[in-house]
Amino acid sequence: MSYLHFILFFTTFITTTVAGAFQAGYNPFSSFIAFSKGFPFSFTLMFILLSHELGHYFASKYHNVKVTPPYFIPAPSLIGTFGAFIKIKSPMPDNKVLFDVGIAGPLTGVIVSLPILIYGLSHSHLMIMPKPPVEGLVLGECLLFKFFAWVIWGSLPDNVHIMLHPMAFAGWIGIFVTALNLMPVGQLDGGHISYALLGEYGHSILSRLVIAGLIILGIIAWHGWLFWAILLFILGLHHPMPLDPFSSIGNKRKILGSIAFLIFVLSFTPIPFKLG
Repeated sequence: MSYLHFILFFTTFITTTVAGAFQAGYNPFSSFIAFSKGFPFSFTLMFILLSHELGHYFASKYHNVKVTPPYFIPAPSLIGTFGAFIKIKSPMPDNKVLFDVGIAGPLTGVIVSLPILIYGLSHSHLMIMPKPPVEGLVLGECLLFKFFAWVIWGSLPDNVHIMLHPMAFAGWIGIFVTALNLMPVGQLDGGHISYALLGEYGHSILSRLVIAGLIILGIIAWHGWLFWAILLFILGLHHPMPLDPFSSIGNKRKILGSIAFLIFVLSFTPIPFKLG
């Protein structure tokens, strides 16, 4: 592990803490106490992102695939980061390894994110919003979020909103990131999974269908999906072959792949953000 990894990790911790403090209504530059108000968000979000990447990392190490430690990306954004990634430095030997490395991150991420989301939701509070509602950023709700919000708070009137605890917001981001990574496109985690399941031709067709779906969603639901469609197209829909591209992954991995698809459906948010 190089100094760069530590520097990026520490810098991202700072930027996510700054973002968390601003979200809590404090100026993080006024005092350390104000800065520390961002810790509940930053610690939780960093833990979720690190867990996701370590899932890939340890799966790669288990299969003797050369891989770097996680690189974190600090950013002056609403959440203080653009995420994290690892770099695979050797070809995948076969479809089984490709599948295992691809699915390990999202599965670890969602397993970590769900308890955090549930805890955060249970420590959130309700607020009655005026009609018409005041302007502000409103988070979309995937099916997983809707279910746990209903379990904890029951059915709520349209003018009652859940004001998320910082850990609930971090959990929401974790679920959202899981959905993004599970899109079966190119070399995303979902792309690794779909290539291992469907082969080169099936993966290529599915990648193009997903891009077309994102364009349609970008037109009728949330314009941000147009950006994602363009970005994914630029990054490339092609997936490199493993050394043994015709190896079978077995029925157990096919079942696990179906579970990953179900997680994608349950965690995908057609309109992630909107102005209230």
